[in-house]
Amino acid sequence: MNRVLHFSCAATRRLAQPSLATIWLAALLASGTVAGRGAEPIVREFRVSCDAAVADHAPGRLFVFLTTRRHEPRFGPDWFNPEPFFAKDVAALDAEHPVAIDDAADGFPDTLSHLASGSYRVQALLDCSLDRPDHATAPGNLVGPVVSLEVRDGDGFHCDLRLDRRLAAHPVPGDAVAKEVVYRSDLLSNFFKRDVSERCAVVLPAGYEQHPERRYPTVYVVPGFGGDHWFSAAQGRRFTEPDDAAGEFICVGLSGRCRWGHHVYADSATNGPRGQSLIRELIPIIDGKFRTVSQSTARFVTGHSSGGWSSLWLQVKYPDTFGGCWSLSPDPVDFRDFQQVDLYADPPLSLYFNEQGEPRPIARRGETPAIWFPGFARMDDVLGRGGQLRSFEAVFSPAGNDGLPRRLWDRKTGRIDPEVARAWQAYDIRLVLERNWDELQPKLSGKLHITTGELDTFYLDGAVCRLREMLQERGSDARIEIVPGRDHGSVLTDELFLTIHREMTASFRRHHPE
Repeated sequence: MNRVLHFSCAATRRLAQPSLATIWLAALLASGTVAGRGAEPIVREFRVSCDAAVADHAPGRLFVFLTTRRHEPRFGPDWFNPEPFFAKDVAALDAEHPVAIDDAADGFPDTLSHLASGSYRVQALLDCSLDRPDHATAPGNLVGPVVSLEVRDGDGFHCDLRLDRRLAAHPVPGDAVAKEVVYRSDLLSNFFKRDVSERCAVVLPAGYEQHPERRYPTVYVVPGFGGDHWFSAAQGRRFTEPDDAAGEFICVGLSGRCRWGHHVYADSATNGPRGQSLIRELIPIIDGKFRTVSQSTARFVTGHSSGGWSSLWLQVKYPDTFGGCWSLSPDPVDFRDFQQVDLYADPPLSLYFNEQGEPRPIARRGETPAIWFPGFARMDDVLGRGGQLRSFEAVFSPAGNDGLPRRLWDRKTGRIDPEVARAWQAYDIRLVLERNWDELQPKLSGKLHITTGELDTFYLDGAVCRLREMLQERGSDARIEIVPGRDHGSVLTDELFLTIHREMTASFRRHHPE
């Protein structure tokens, strides 16, 4: 049997090398052959306490992250190279009452007793942020020091961890031409019954101050999953720099971040009226604060990945607000091909396994699958919120009786819930266009531009192809390009952005020749 010794993050000491007879007896005990006796399970446990200086008894999700690499463990998990982590929801933490993280906690890739042997660096974190999905950096979250842990097969351990500091907000990286705009959203504050502030980063053209009489068109840039408004502003800065065929724009870097991940500027039961907040609150603030040309023909939107979906959604949902969208590698725009899964199939499909019972891939490198749905979904659920799949549910699903987003698929079998899938139809961009084409066609003429790679890393090209087929059948002038050999990121070239910049300029000048 195993004997558990108490060390602070020291693995249980191994007993002397067993004899063949001992091994044989252990096998009998494990199989139940020796009557009246059973194998004693190993005990593995993290005990997490909170220093009095930072304890405020706030509820949250308690994590223990492990890594064999050099970075701080709290910066996991890495989608393509995930490492073990464990989590549970807690009501409070203090120094006198440590919380146990053991086999009862959620674990990735499995429970704590299945943790592989190795030399780990370990760190505890309490995620209590209300509006940020980034557990590793969200201001107010609690973290502790990194400690070492040696794990050996068949051995147990007790590892003491503590939380001793609160994460601070990062300094605002603004400069002479980049400005942060922060505003209280009445719409979101009323929805959540608390004060909610939104923010964006505005990049002004270099000549903005030197030409006080001049007004400018505006481009709104939406980041992909995990990006923030400063990232968007940095990406959109190129639109503020003119050349012979491209004019100067005011760039508004949006965020999209919310508690559940990326709200994609769609109104939803969980994330609230995010699209309405942008249209009715932020855009008037931008037009009032900066010298914009406030007509829709001088207002454009673009983005990549989740931002690509957002930009297309905003153009389709608010066709009279924007003069054109340039959507790059968008998240699924046709739910008949939701990363290769038909959400509307009858009988319902499994998100996890194909008809042959093989795991479905959710990401690839080139043509080689690299991530599969079952493991990726488990990682998402152990995070609890802030992961990509739970982010989709928070946007597209109705709220359940518990107030949380209803789950699209059964967490054991992967079977899709047809009732929830029907609710998702309200956000299926292909279906929205198809059902409302007679009304939308004149409003969207010349405004739809979509580019994605033929080998998109997350299999997003299939849905774009289906959307293109539908639009072609209806005689749309939408320009949809599938770039051969390109993946999710490599499709983003300087040539592509220069083309977008010039096309926006041409559209603006066509409507505003003065």
